[in-house]
Amino acid sequence: MPKTTASDHVRKERASKIVSMIPPGAPGFAEAKGGSMVVSSPAEVDRLIRRLKVGEILTLNDIRNALALKYEVAVTCPVSTAIFVNMAARAAEEQRALGVSQEKMTPWWRVLKNGGFLNPKYPGGVEYQAKHLALEGVRCSPLRKQLAVFDFAERRPDFLNR
Repeated sequence: MPKTTASDHVRKERASKIVSMIPPGAPGFAEAKGGSMVVSSPAEVDRLIRRLKVGEILTLNDIRNALALKYEVAVTCPVSTAIFVNMAARAAEEQRALGVSQEKMTPWWRVLKNGGFLNPKYPGGVEYQAKHLALEGVRCSPLRKQLAVFDFAERRPDFLNR
């Protein structure tokens, strides 16, 4: 049986799930304060990232907040969202390896960890992410021994305000 690729996961449409009863101790339980949580899908997270223009930045919490607002729930699952962003990044790099131009790829390098930090779990690590950001005029600098984008809050896209 052939191995399922990140691109396969991102292409497959799955319905988002609303979890009404979050088990105590589960990711998002304390944050939800008794409210519901949405577990999105790789395809939906990928589509959200694709909306970013050159120089725009999202954090994982920005993505989670946008999805929670869309589904009118208290929170979006933090674990699955991080996994889906990483999946979108790996799928984009699979596409790059097949010769797809960067302009047609999901711009995963525009998604930062909370606090503006680059993500060492992305393909190629923080150096690769920093290289792509630099090509778009986004400056990365060390902060507490990690690379970060200091002006990430000012680089949030307008579509978050709608």
